[in-house]
Amino acid sequence: MTPRQRWQNIFHFKPVDRIFNMEFGWWSDTLKRWHNEGLPEEIDTIGKGDRFFNFDQMLYVPVKLGLIPSFERKILEQTDRYIVIQDESGVISKQFTDGTSTIPHYIKFPIENRNDWLEFKKRLNPETSRYPCEKEWQDFKKIAENSEYPVIIGGGSLFGWIRGWMGFENCLMAFYDQPDLIDEMIDYICDFVLRVDERALNEVRIDAVGMWEDMAFKTQPMISPALFERFLVPRYKKMSERFKKAGIDLIFIDCDGNINELVELWLDAGINIMFPLEINSGSDPVKLRKKFGKRVLLMGGVDKKALIAGPEAIDRELERIRPVVEEGGYIPHVDHRVPPDVSLKNYMYYLRRKKEVFNIFDWKIPDIG
Repeated sequence: MTPRQRWQNIFHFKPVDRIFNMEFGWWSDTLKRWHNEGLPEEIDTIGKGDRFFNFDQMLYVPVKLGLIPSFERKILEQTDRYIVIQDESGVISKQFTDGTSTIPHYIKFPIENRNDWLEFKKRLNPETSRYPCEKEWQDFKKIAENSEYPVIIGGGSLFGWIRGWMGFENCLMAFYDQPDLIDEMIDYICDFVLRVDERALNEVRIDAVGMWEDMAFKTQPMISPALFERFLVPRYKKMSERFKKAGIDLIFIDCDGNINELVELWLDAGINIMFPLEINSGSDPVKLRKKFGKRVLLMGGVDKKALIAGPEAIDRELERIRPVVEEGGYIPHVDHRVPPDVSLKNYMYYLRRKKEVFNIFDWKIPDIG
């Protein structure tokens, strides 16, 4: 079977010869540590790491959903202690360089009111050129049609983008103080994504849609289920119905933190793959499958803390999730980026045990660590 066939069969609870074998990457500090423990120095990005470790790949449709043009990245002020910069999304922040803090201090966000939004959304014009040139697009279509890897298209973000453009506190307050503005923004983003993706939906055989939100803390969502249902569910439904019309019945949502109160609402809205299932936040694939059955599809859910603890903890963790993996509808991998607390030795032990436990018979694991 090809990775594309495995991806489809796993998420439709059909037989596979082995699981789709992916991981979610590593923090840059993790790779720096591993360079001192045997990882080749040239492996310094997630893409290079995926290829080095021989993970299954995904092919992404080259459609641009970002700001066009983006804001100019520039330094507005600089001292011995800090720099004040404007980033590509228009956010102005103070970043300390003297070692006192690694957390930026946010000064100003590009959207504070409706007038700001009207100016900002000019950078989200669906009529702007967002596809490759015609020759490159036709070449991609041929590659996608014959791809052995699953083909994924971006579905954007209804909450996460707005949070980034308005700032966390300002965004949450706007749900109460400026609900009409939030409605307008979410409606626009929903239509923008669908209009940009439309050509690809008509011309490319696509396996899944990938969306991003990051709208949950360690213990609960950033907005209440009631607000989620009021503002987000109708727009998610509109998007999922269009994707389903194009033959796509798999939509995964990338949301860190505790998503338990949101899962049923996402499922009702047509979003069915939960990812990356952070165990320390309570988003547990075993519990989610027990509660929602085969309605819920899963990616991630291997506790990163087990990799920190070492072999015995890794063995227990893989055995804990094994029944759900064997049932189907679940691709297991570490529940977020691997942190620098994890030694290369422990990580390589995890990969070797993963191969054994889930019988990934054709996986050539590099002989390091």
